[in-house]
Amino acid sequence: MLYRLSELVHTWGPFRLFEYISVRAILAGVTALLLGMLFSGRLIAMLARLRQPERSAKLMGELAKEGGKVPTMGGLIIAVAMIPSVLLWARLNVLVLAALWCLIGMGLVGLYDDWLKVRSGSSDGISARMKLAGQGLVALIAFGIVLLDPAYRDSLCEIWLPVLNGPLWSAKSLGWPFLACLGIAGAFFVLVCVGCSNAVNLTDGLDGLAIGCVLITTTILGAVAYLAGHHEFATYLRISYVPGAGELAVFCSALVGGSLVFLWHNAAPAEIYMGDVGALGIGGGLGAVACLMHQPFLLAIVGGVFVVEAASVILQVAYFKRTGGQRLFLMTPIHHHFQKKGWPATKVVARFWILSLLCGLLGLLSLKLR
Repeated sequence: MLYRLSELVHTWGPFRLFEYISVRAILAGVTALLLGMLFSGRLIAMLARLRQPERSAKLMGELAKEGGKVPTMGGLIIAVAMIPSVLLWARLNVLVLAALWCLIGMGLVGLYDDWLKVRSGSSDGISARMKLAGQGLVALIAFGIVLLDPAYRDSLCEIWLPVLNGPLWSAKSLGWPFLACLGIAGAFFVLVCVGCSNAVNLTDGLDGLAIGCVLITTTILGAVAYLAGHHEFATYLRISYVPGAGELAVFCSALVGGSLVFLWHNAAPAEIYMGDVGALGIGGGLGAVACLMHQPFLLAIVGGVFVVEAASVILQVAYFKRTGGQRLFLMTPIHHHFQKKGWPATKVVARFWILSLLCGLLGLLSLKLR
């Protein structure tokens, strides 16, 4: 919305600044940060009045003062901070709309799950099957939003690897019928978005753990989105050039601003937990951003902590079934395994943040390995 101020450059020269994505991205992050700080206290107070579901204080790393439970559904803080910021500062092309819808839609699925838990005062929410169906539907609609713009229909059928100069898979190179390629691309888009959504949710198990990794991953993806939307930079780095992808940097910056506010309150001892409304929504949004700029495998590198957390659960379940009850890890997701080994929760969080930063740097390095 406010980017249109650049059209008034003939009235006042400095309005030219609003043409630049970098300026609007910074302003989006600052706006989200200010909005979050303004409303977060009231939201926490409101959520604290609700009955909270039972959680293991020891395993959650809760160091909060005695008396009362830490409220959940803190992802609403991020939503209140970032959504208005994106609407104010981004050019709302189909890429931004799809990513925003993925974040909001999957957040609504998580909100419904959180609400059922709050209402019952237990850990019983919606079934796993219903949750996956809701997430899949949201991702499918997001894919359909991008199809509304004919300029992106062909590029949706491209999948890039960080180490290749060209697409690993594309409709043009295969020569398959376009609808078949579109169907495969749509299924892959849904898989990435739903997988990332649940991976972030599994990581949300200790004070500050998930949101710290989200901050690092989102910052890296925002930088790559800016590069992918700039023809000269994309050509130099030999990554996929996606017109309009630079606006996803504004989306990511707003998410970083909202996440910083949430970390302010979620750092140990946590005043509020993210809940499914935050974890599912953020994960879905990040998955959409990665797919829309043709870099889903880069997301797997940069978000390596999320991948390991999800993989630990899958391996634990598979090993348990195959061995008739034996466990591969002491407890999953894997951050609880290290707690069981005696690591303090704060040390687990700090070390996982370091690993997340290393994964982010490795992801950036992969842009040059072509």
